[in-house]
Amino acid sequence: MANGKCAVIGDRDSILLFKAVGIEVYPVTDGEQANRTLHRLARIGYAAVYVTETYYPACDETIREFQGEPYPAIIPIPDVSGTQGIGMRAIRENVEKAVGLDILSNS
Repeated sequence: MANGKCAVIGDRDSILLFKAVGIEVYPVTDGEQANRTLHRLARIGYAAVYVTETYYPACDETIREFQGEPYPAIIPIPDVSGTQGIGMRAIRENVEKAVGLDILSNS
């Protein structure tokens, strides 16, 4: 059961502003640290964990482990350098899985 808490994982510059709106921040310096932090937060029942796109691929193991669970929602977000398209790619894949075709394609 989720405890209603939200957190954000990423580099310090990208996530510090989230603290101002009451979201717990977990600055990391590498992918392994990001994955360990995400796994710990998921195990203790966070409802949502935002992960900057820079570290999101490094968390793939934990993301797959909790993918079938209702919590936590693990959401990729852009960092200070901008978007890498990971969030939109994830949305496109989920919509395609649900609908059966890519309705979000630009072509």
